[in-house]
Amino acid sequence: QVQLVESGGGLVQAGGSLRLSCKASGRVLGHYAVGWFRQEPGKEREFVATISWNSAYSNYGDSVNGRFTISRNKAIDEAYLEMDSLEPEDTAVYYCAADQTRVWGSRYTEDYDFWGHGTQVTVSS
Repeated sequence: QVQLVESGGGLVQAGGSLRLSCKASGRVLGHYAVGWFRQEPGKEREFVATISWNSAYSNYGDSVNGRFTISRNKAIDEAYLEMDSLEPEDTAVYYCAADQTRVWGSRYTEDYDFWGHGTQVTVSS
């Protein structure tokens, strides 16, 4: 079992930056792909970014490509989402997730086995 805890969310003005962290405990996260998703009230969870187990491959949602960067530190079982040029449309609860099967990552929520409880990101205009 892998437990995931997100941190780093908060309130930021449009154009600003935030760095989210995802700390894993329990089983070692090192061999799992990691994904970030976000969800607004009343909407489906949206794919943001994913990174492979060895950081060799990453993929981004269209709305964040070029502004967000996913990374990970296997040595300390953490993953990160660097968010730049934030827009009010980025306001959501952000979740990290781990996929123990598809080591290269996935854009689909149903492919992930473990989820954190989320961290709120609010971008003011």
